[in-house]
Amino acid sequence: MTTNITRDDIANYLFKEFGLSKNDCNEIVNEIIEQIILALKNEDIVKIHNFGTFKIRQKKSRIGRNPKTKVNFTISSRKVISFLPSQKIMNKINKG
Repeated sequence: MTTNITRDDIANYLFKEFGLSKNDCNEIVNEIIEQIILALKNEDIVKIHNFGTFKIRQKKSRIGRNPKTKVNFTISSRKVISFLPSQKIMNKINKG
């Protein structure tokens, strides 16, 4: 079974670990996420040491097909977020 980790979960961890107020913890988490979003909007590369790298990648337009109706259509070009995990994270995940 998979579970989701939410902003509140991260804020609660900060609250328990550092004893800051819950409101301050929520603000910290929200500010970090907003800074990451702002950097990605500016097409900056976001590197988090021992975690990974986020960057924007441009996808070209292409022809797609509706699998049900078999009708072709054009998928427009767009930006996507790419994440490359650090080697340390990959090692931890693969060791189980």
